[in-house]
Amino acid sequence: MKSTFPTSGTTRLETAADTRAFAAELGAALEAGDVVILDGPLGAGKTTFTQGLAEGMKVKGRVTSPTFVIARVHRSLTGGPDLIHVDAYRLFGEDPDAEVDALGALDSLDLDTELDDAVIVAEWGGGLVEQLADTWLEVTFDRETAVREDPESEARILSWRLRR
Repeated sequence: MKSTFPTSGTTRLETAADTRAFAAELGAALEAGDVVILDGPLGAGKTTFTQGLAEGMKVKGRVTSPTFVIARVHRSLTGGPDLIHVDAYRLFGEDPDAEVDALGALDSLDLDTELDDAVIVAEWGGGLVEQLADTWLEVTFDRETAVREDPESEARILSWRLRR
């Protein structure tokens, strides 16, 4: 990740558009080989966030939830890294104690791209995808706090941290 984006922080994003805009800033700072892990409950905004990353990375293709396809490659429009969007839960299974070969599992999908030449964004990837890189960016989505304050709120609180 380029040094133009802070390696940790917390922000409150009021709308889906705010989430996409924030993620676009991060996407512009991502580099080949980066791994981003998205963690949060259903409906927290992980796919919306990935749509913003895709915009910032300037990749092609409509970003949708990877739940039914497990993984999707979005090719760069500018010669930058491709974006590999993965549903880690579906790819690696639901047993958190099972031994998982993340690299082997991704490779078995025959994604037609080199993992080192791409940015990997994994929804539900905590505890699984970290073995793909020495460092990774963990992004946590909190929708509960805003909804407790105002049941009509669309806000989400994002926290991110570069892990080693």
